[in-house]
Amino acid sequence: MPTIGFHASHEQLTPGDALQAVIDAEAAGFDSAMCSDHLAPWSERQGESGHAWSWLGAALQATDSTMGVVTAPGQRYHPAVHAQAIATLAAMFPGRFWAALGSGEALNEHVTGDRWPAKPARDARLLECVAVIRALLRGEEVTHDGLVRVDRARIWSLPFVAPPLFGAAVSEETARVVGSWADGLITVNQEPAVLRRVIDAFREGGGDGKPIHVQVHLSWAEDEPAALTIAHDQWRTNVFGSELMWDLELPSQFDAAAKHVQPQDLCGPVLVSADPGQHAAWIDGIASLGVQGIYLHHVGREQQRFIEVFGERVLPELTR
Repeated sequence: MPTIGFHASHEQLTPGDALQAVIDAEAAGFDSAMCSDHLAPWSERQGESGHAWSWLGAALQATDSTMGVVTAPGQRYHPAVHAQAIATLAAMFPGRFWAALGSGEALNEHVTGDRWPAKPARDARLLECVAVIRALLRGEEVTHDGLVRVDRARIWSLPFVAPPLFGAAVSEETARVVGSWADGLITVNQEPAVLRRVIDAFREGGGDGKPIHVQVHLSWAEDEPAALTIAHDQWRTNVFGSELMWDLELPSQFDAAAKHVQPQDLCGPVLVSADPGQHAAWIDGIASLGVQGIYLHHVGREQQRFIEVFGERVLPELTR
């Protein structure tokens, strides 16, 4: 059985609430945790977006969990700044931190005022950033002139062992490229056939034998209508294809795009059920794909009852 982790959504939780949630999740039996790295939420109803890197130091200090972050170098973060943040957390918490690097979303990156590149350029920029970050984590001095520019950068406080750098991918095409450079894959749950193709593409691209993590969006409540209401209220801005998800710039634009999304449209992108046994069965099905980590994201803003119920009724079922 893969490790079952908790996802802390900075778009939906205050930094303090997210910190308490990972503490509670560890106490309830979750093996690990991960978080998003956003400057803005997907929707004005979500209403939060704490700074992931400030929060990670507190969360790692407050728990014994392994913890990761999905982040995007190249525009909002210069790769040298990213490398310094990664190195510091890995030095302070050896063996407990990983970072997943992706090409980003305009929602978070447009604030620099730089042009938002097309997907091929973003992918090429990511590869340059990965090479720069890896060299810096080896202690090298780096100068680079390409889609990103680096002038004689060096990281002085290095960990004894560099942390894993995962790749973030949703599509088969991106997963195949990620397999060529990443220490592992982080992807999101999709229709089983689609998810299997993404995983296979990562392995075929060079990721065979490397760990695969899947983030699962779910909605649980005491009854089915409440679970569906939570999903529709909080996550209806996240059901679109990549052509919208990566290119819209403001939460208000996502809210406008989701104006006609109906509650039933959430069933699929979000696993919606009031039955903990059904959730356990869904998670077990994902585990059967041979993944090493599954991170559960309850899309509601209230996390405490979800953590309690899944700690009592879902995690033990998965262990059995």
